[in-house]
Amino acid sequence: MKMKCLVVGHVVRDVIRRGSKIEERLGGGAYYSALALSRFCDVEILTSFSQLPEEWIDELRSLGKLTVLPSDETTSYELTYLDSNRRELRLISRASPITEFPAQKYDAIILNPVANEIPEDIVREALNRAGLVSADLQGFIRSPEKDPVRLIERDGSFLRGVGILHADVAEFPHVNIDPGSVGVLLLSDGPNPGKAYLHGRPYRFVPLKVEVDESTGAGDVFLGAFTGFYLECPFIQSLKRAVAFTALFLRYRSVDFSLDEVSELARGVTVEALSD
Repeated sequence: MKMKCLVVGHVVRDVIRRGSKIEERLGGGAYYSALALSRFCDVEILTSFSQLPEEWIDELRSLGKLTVLPSDETTSYELTYLDSNRRELRLISRASPITEFPAQKYDAIILNPVANEIPEDIVREALNRAGLVSADLQGFIRSPEKDPVRLIERDGSFLRGVGILHADVAEFPHVNIDPGSVGVLLLSDGPNPGKAYLHGRPYRFVPLKVEVDESTGAGDVFLGAFTGFYLECPFIQSLKRAVAFTALFLRYRSVDFSLDEVSELARGVTVEALSD
């Protein structure tokens, strides 16, 4: 029987600018994490929006059960790429916060907000509803104000007890939380080596080199893949496989590859323990 997993957060209408090219497409941390996690679990997505193209809704439903809370608006971001890894973000519109939670248990829950839409009481509720709770820091420290994205300082005590916390190295200093207060802390730095902590013990991991036009969704896929692997595998094996899974996603902009290919590629991933 497949595991049952929930992903919580706004799905997004992304307006992507690369030079003179403009593209609109489905995005958001919840979408990309659900995309990865759907390879491991029966996924349910809890989100809120007003309107999205029907083909985008069909894509979300292809990943699993879609639960949409009512909203007058849909979250939309403008992403202007400066190069393949650097971008500027502007919040155009924001859907209603997610204030309801399903009254059932899950094997895993991923909390992946993009515009401060998940209140602290929903985090506490998630911790009571699943054996493993993962969270991405980015949306918890973004100001919900429109226009250019601004990061805010935040007391991270509400995240204590989370099984997996992911953040970009530039985001993590904005939250006051000790690495040992969560089960696993994953700190990404784009294509550069990242750090991971297992119950406070530090490790270094090296992403695989992939030539890409853009990196949208990479961190969210990394979190979703690590969560899926960590439900069944030890920490280091999960980390190596999540790095490989993310590299294949960036190569194909899809998760339609075999997990055997992931395992083979993971053999070339470097993970090493660091001295405290």
